[in-house]
Parts: sequence; C-alpha cells; structure tokens
Amino acid sequence: MDKISNEQCVPCRGDVPRLDASEIDSLKPTLPEWRILESDGILRLHRVFSFKTFGEALAFTLKVGQLAESEGHHPAILTEWGQVSISWWTHKIGGLHRNDFIMAAKTDAIYTSH
Repeated sequence: MDKISNEQCVPCRGDVPRLDASEIDSLKPTLPEWRILESDGILRLHRVFSFKTFGEALAFTLKVGQLAESEGHHPAILTEWGQVSISWWTHKIGGLHRNDFIMAAKTDAIYTSH
C-alpha cells in the first residue's frame, strides 16, 4: 500500500482505457480490504469504514473530501452513524483507472491515522 499511496493522480481524459481484468488483478492485492463491485455496469472499488461515533465518521468524511479536492478525483461517500461507505471509480471512463487504486490507498492511510 505504501508505494501506491505515495503516487499522485494524473488528470484523466475520457479517451483513456479502463483497467482490464489482469491490471485490476495485479493492483487488487495492494488493497485487501476493498471489494470490487459492479453497479449500473460500472466496476468500482468499495469499502465500508467503521467508527465509534457519528462525529468520528464525519471527521473522516471531511478528510477524504479534502483529499479528493486536492487530487481532483472524487468518490461517492455515504456517511452514517458509525460508518462511512466509499466507492472510487473514474466517471469519465465509466470504470476503474489506476487513479482509483491510488485514492483508495490514500483513503486507507487516512483511516489508519485516525
């Protein structure tokens, strides 16, 4: 996780290809807690993070939001009492890009430091 979490997102245009199955398989071991889900025909990285209070969940959400703004790459976030669900995918290409794995690793780093 350390190597990929140190990478920066690269601007993504709509004409870049989605990751293929072998590329996803090679990156997946860097994110053992994340699942790959398909929703509306789009593959996404998804993880649910647990917290003791709503305040902790909200603080985490804000940190992930700040990260997303700084990297110019934004997830779907659902904040609830005691948990935050996050999904990363690249909207412009309708699927997974290396940027999504980078952002998931950075999200894990935020959670580990809380």
